[in-house]
Amino acid sequence: MTRADNVILEFLLNEGNKPINANPAVVQANIDYQISHIRSRLRELHSAGLVEYYDEDRGIYCITEKGKRYLAGELEASDLERDKE
Repeated sequence: MTRADNVILEFLLNEGNKPINANPAVVQANIDYQISHIRSRLRELHSAGLVEYYDEDRGIYCITEKGKRYLAGELEASDLERDKE
């Protein structure tokens, strides 16, 4: 997990409001990372089960319950690594 991962997940969570469904360009417009890095990190977050496709054809992602649990501190980064094995 990287700092960018946390920022992306926090953006999608949109704490206090309804979670956001967004493609990489929308995420990039709202956080301070290059779109190529966001695309790469979204692929990793998807692989870890922290985000999923809201609409795969349009490349729109949303945060999963697992992603919400990670942000809430209920899961550690080491837990995610074990899940991938």
